[in-house]
Amino acid sequence: MVDTDDAAPGWAAIDAALDQLYPGVEPKHYGTLIKWALGGPDPLDGLSVYPRADHWHFVSYGMSELYAKESDNADESGWGFEFTFRVARTAAESDPPMWAANFLQNLARYVFHSGNPFGPGHHLDLNGPISLAEPDTAIRAIAFADDPELGVIDTPHGRLRFLQIVGLTLDEYSAIERWDAEGLLAAMAPSLPLLVTDLRRGNLTDEPGIATAVEEGVRRDGSSTGSLFVQDAGWRMAKSGWARRKLTTTVTIGANAAERIGRVLRARLPFGRGLLIEAQNGSVGFRPGEQVAVTDAGDGFLEIELPPAVLPELIQVLRPVAGTYHLASAPELVVEIVRSQIRDQEGAVVAEVG
Repeated sequence: MVDTDDAAPGWAAIDAALDQLYPGVEPKHYGTLIKWALGGPDPLDGLSVYPRADHWHFVSYGMSELYAKESDNADESGWGFEFTFRVARTAAESDPPMWAANFLQNLARYVFHSGNPFGPGHHLDLNGPISLAEPDTAIRAIAFADDPELGVIDTPHGRLRFLQIVGLTLDEYSAIERWDAEGLLAAMAPSLPLLVTDLRRGNLTDEPGIATAVEEGVRRDGSSTGSLFVQDAGWRMAKSGWARRKLTTTVTIGANAAERIGRVLRARLPFGRGLLIEAQNGSVGFRPGEQVAVTDAGDGFLEIELPPAVLPELIQVLRPVAGTYHLASAPELVVEIVRSQIRDQEGAVVAEVG
């Protein structure tokens, strides 16, 4: 633990909360040599790691205002949170895994560069294993929740939330997209005490009780996922038919994302909620309506209103099979499924879908 005094009241507030949870325990602390404010590469000024019987408990210093109050928001300290991360530990481990420390720095770097903070219920597909040292792990996505032991505290610079990262399988992540992160984590909690991330575990949504909770939640609540970012999505309009008076809109979707989009649409539109599909080459928004209406909203954005009668046919064609599909229930709409290329972290194509 670093020496903190009145010059770092935010840091001292974090220490005080940890001292209550871990009285008399000296954590392993990893500090940053060159601070971010001085041009260093790592946004977090430090990480403290506490050993538990079955896991390591990581806590960050640097997402909140550790030293002086700099933001205009008196209610929150800095970004309003510090990361925590509980990673499974074996009896033979005497040192915490450094991949987890690097992962926390990468998440902090994303927030500082993008200006987009995380919060409870947020979730993220990692597009690969959470640790490159464990390429076969099923943990390939994350969600965020309040740390079950640290919660939220008040500091001299405002409120501070201890925001825990929870590793997920892709099937669990799919359940979140169809339903809700907080609901899924609550259903998983009995099988995942303290929401520890274990790179060796399998998929928990295969357990009958959790699978039932997900399906009941989807039927009852629908999906809280308002947008999906996909690799391939776009659209084009063209006039056809006699005298070219008929306007047809073709929506293009990558095969790899087709079923995913269909699952979320099924859990959004019947509940009166829209879904935004975003990609680098365009975006398409679907929302419920009384009749089919297609609007070019500008800046590459297409808005489509769909009545309930069209949704089943649309979902049926959203499959990972390349082709052009004309909707009988909406003749002015065409869905084009294109082949998707799956690339590794070096950019090499490792598979194709469709």
